[in-house]
Amino acid sequence: MRRRDFIAALSSAAVAWPLAARAQQPAMPVIGYLSSTSSGPYAPFVAAFQEGLKETGFVAGQNVTIEYRWAEGQFDRLPELAAELVRRQVVIIAVGGGGVTALAANDATSTIPIVFAFGTDPVKLGLVASLNRPGGNITGVSYLAVELGPKRLGLLREILPKAAAIGFLMNPGSPNTTFDLPDMEAAARTLGQQLIIANASNDLEIGTAFEALMQQRADALAIQADPFLFSRRTHLAALALRDKIPTIYFERDFAAAGGLLSYGTDFVDANRQAGIYAGRILKGEKPADLPVLQPTRFQLVINIKTAKALGLEIPPKLLALADEVIE
Repeated sequence: MRRRDFIAALSSAAVAWPLAARAQQPAMPVIGYLSSTSSGPYAPFVAAFQEGLKETGFVAGQNVTIEYRWAEGQFDRLPELAAELVRRQVVIIAVGGGGVTALAANDATSTIPIVFAFGTDPVKLGLVASLNRPGGNITGVSYLAVELGPKRLGLLREILPKAAAIGFLMNPGSPNTTFDLPDMEAAARTLGQQLIIANASNDLEIGTAFEALMQQRADALAIQADPFLFSRRTHLAALALRDKIPTIYFERDFAAAGGLLSYGTDFVDANRQAGIYAGRILKGEKPADLPVLQPTRFQLVINIKTAKALGLEIPPKLLALADEVIE
């Protein structure tokens, strides 16, 4: 071989080798993230999910990719969005925004691992066989937002002991309704209170619901644990203050937005735990072997500024129990 040809051959090999090496490197795994809500309201929970992934060694954009699908509160879009992720051949589907999202993902695949973080009992929804042994391809974190509804009525009773009629604002399209409405009705009967049901699945119906609550003279209000209602937390808090109706919510962000008080689990930490589970599955663990996690700590948040605006005095005992008091 002539010297010139030999040098040219070496140069070609030097260029081709890195290209071939890059081609042989495995592509980054892709996690599909499916939510019934929109990206803005859910941003803190997405960040928490990514933090959980990071704790297991996976950083979005570095060694794992996350593709998001947002239903923007339109539940009927969830089946097709879930199908898109299945066609994309994601390695995991992470779901947020309530049990309705997990049901859509579960209907779309029986093989791709699914990790959820929501407030409904997954056994009641038929997603897992049991909390300790989920079975199948799905597991996650259930933070009991729905089951705490009766407790919230009790907290309202401590602030308003003479309240006779309590409103309950629900999204009739939520699968949670099947389980939490009977619980709330039973709790109201136990307390000797009338439960006034108001339904809202869009912005127009929220306004109509508040008008109906005022007409029926509701003394206070509880908000259903629902993704759509969570996405309207600022609007709901403003309406409750405008109509001077003391309201209890299921998540801290409501109180931070001007709501009177909230009682529930730490949604941010629940989504971080879901991220950890996703990372463990990426490392080879199976969803069937990962028990559904449940919270052991609950947050009571009270907004004193709103209480004063409503002319309410919060009992000292309740203030002492509060995890956070917003001045």
